[in-house]
Amino acid sequence: MSVHTRQHPTDTTTVMQIVGPAQNCRKVVKAIERLGFAVHEESVPWERIYPESSPGTALRGARYREGLTQRQLAEMTGIPQRHISEMENNKRSIGRKRARILAEALNLAGYKVLL
Repeated sequence: MSVHTRQHPTDTTTVMQIVGPAQNCRKVVKAIERLGFAVHEESVPWERIYPESSPGTALRGARYREGLTQRQLAEMTGIPQRHISEMENNKRSIGRKRARILAEALNLAGYKVLL
């Protein structure tokens, strides 16, 4: 019989990201190190890992996640299907007004991911 004897690391550790004034950075690092936390210097912004990411890619991904065709999304939003195609292929900018409409139709938490 196999017995699970080791906990998965994510069960005992956590990752935090802290935002605050730059002048207090050293103080914060020292304080959290005393509590057993370590500064992870190897993290990089997602934009550097996925440079091909774009508003069009985000739109296509959100539409795919919802299981919608471009035509169905066009009917839901009133945005012409060809415009949705052009936005997904980064040939047309989405714009704030349309980003809000699309984000609501695609159940996105915020519209800024589409800008």
